[in-house]
Amino acid sequence: MSVEGKVVIITGGGAGIGLAAARRFAREGARVLVTGRRAAALEAAAAGQANIATLVADSAAAADAPRTVARAVELWGRLDVLVNNAGAGAPAALADATAERLQAVYAVNVFGPALLAAAALPHLTASRGAIINVSSALATKAAAGLADYAASKAALEHMTRCWALELAPRGVRVNAVAAGPVESDFLRQRMGLSEAEAEAVKAQERRTIPLGRRGVPDDVAPWIVALADTQGGWVTGQVFPVDGGFALA
Repeated sequence: MSVEGKVVIITGGGAGIGLAAARRFAREGARVLVTGRRAAALEAAAAGQANIATLVADSAAAADAPRTVARAVELWGRLDVLVNNAGAGAPAALADATAERLQAVYAVNVFGPALLAAAALPHLTASRGAIINVSSALATKAAAGLADYAASKAALEHMTRCWALELAPRGVRVNAVAAGPVESDFLRQRMGLSEAEAEAVKAQERRTIPLGRRGVPDDVAPWIVALADTQGGWVTGQVFPVDGGFALA
């Protein structure tokens, strides 16, 4: 990997895929600012990691976008990579749709990445850097009761392609990783499922995934780092499925 010395921002980096990516970047010599809403989780994530710093910030809060970029630049003087990893969503029926529910999902999955990328753009232009958006296999795989989440991730994937065209003249590459079901706190903490509900979902997914298991964060993290690698300098506008074949089933 050729990410040594790069400065990286990862949203939602206190657990799961974001944390796995942060640790992998750090091991490869990058300096990483991870953000999230839970201070305790961030402190645990950075413990013993000399190359990882933390910032309590909410991806859904517009004011936190410039604050996040400013902190990375304050710490290390530059910004090379932005990983929009934070995600939100919960199973919900169309009949129960409310403006507040939709706003909550899109604020994190669509508005937040766009505002953070806009704030980061001058620095990414200067470094000829990269944006990596973390999407979901559900952006292309239909699932009843998950329209809000799935559609917001589909929007993120299309923003990836549009930004790639727009930013190519600046030397900024934009790609996405579409993760399949991964063992993390997403079902409980972010989707709000009970333990029994989460286990039922996991069992169904194991039966569905062609490779026969749910993923782990370290299945996805190497692909995020690879897309930030300077050796991937001719790759932009792509969405890479890392899902054990889940989207095919």
